[in-house]
Amino acid sequence: MKAVVKQARGHGFVDYVDVEEVPPSAGQVKVKVEASGLCGSDLHLYHDTINYPIRTPVVLGHEFSGTVVEKGTGVGDEVAIGDRVTGEPTMTKCGKCDYCRSEHYNMCPDRKVMGYWFDGSFAPFCNVAQVHHLPAGVSFEAGAMTELLACCVHAVLDQAGVCAGDTVAITGPGPVGLMAAMVAKAAGGTVILCGRSADHARLERALTVGVDVTIDSEKENALERIQDLTNGYGADVVVECAGTAGAIDAALDMVRRRGRYTQMGLPGEKVNVAFEKVAYKELQVTGGLGQRHPAWVRALSLMESGAVQLEKLISHELPLSEWHQGFDLMERQECIKILLRPNES
Repeated sequence: MKAVVKQARGHGFVDYVDVEEVPPSAGQVKVKVEASGLCGSDLHLYHDTINYPIRTPVVLGHEFSGTVVEKGTGVGDEVAIGDRVTGEPTMTKCGKCDYCRSEHYNMCPDRKVMGYWFDGSFAPFCNVAQVHHLPAGVSFEAGAMTELLACCVHAVLDQAGVCAGDTVAITGPGPVGLMAAMVAKAAGGTVILCGRSADHARLERALTVGVDVTIDSEKENALERIQDLTNGYGADVVVECAGTAGAIDAALDMVRRRGRYTQMGLPGEKVNVAFEKVAYKELQVTGGLGQRHPAWVRALSLMESGAVQLEKLISHELPLSEWHQGFDLMERQECIKILLRPNES
């Protein structure tokens, strides 16, 4: 079968090549991939600018949905052939450390994930260790975005602690920022999304998914606007999703004194920011990386209830053979969410 493979470490080395279709190992299921989402981290993998365990060659892709077609030994009756599922990218973890024992296995030092260490979902079939059933009303398209939604649930709700009545500012209106905004809105927050003039289409889309206020920071002073909206205090919570030094520094200004700040964006390199603002403002600072089981359950519930409608974020659907076009669109930021169709020509 044809797959998108990171052949070697370093910039590039990604090709559309033939790979062997292998049966699921013990405890795994094989999924026929209906849709697989392109993620910003896939670009980091392409450029080799992500600080996470990678083993090459590896089939890329870790956001997907599909149909179970085969079960490995030890898989119980809770999963059946023909089930519509999505799956967690975590393939192995130690199961013994404090993080695994407290269900924070996203922090396990031995955690290895699909699309990085194990073959992922940029292929017609993938093997996965942990699947979640898609609710009846959730499409394969939305299902392919469950992983990113679970990341946002973890960062926005578990880490940032957004709750009803909070004013939440989010920097970076890419897929992560837009989805984080949708989660914050579903939690009862008043949501402000900040971007640049190049993000015009994304900021417009944000207004269609419930964002209360959008700010083009190249046309108006984002800090002054947020202060005007909050009686001079600043946002209760800021979730930084752009991952640039400028955005991080600006985000630390946007949050009120004794407010909460969560970093989701990954710069891919060291950045120079005025971190003393954390002390001067007595900020609660957290990060959000990946997701864990409770976030998956909540993400699926948000989709099932209609509180979050992920299909509104899809801008392109491409056959897997056109993966390079998808990567180029992401590089130029001329898209919102791209889905690849591995079983369509």
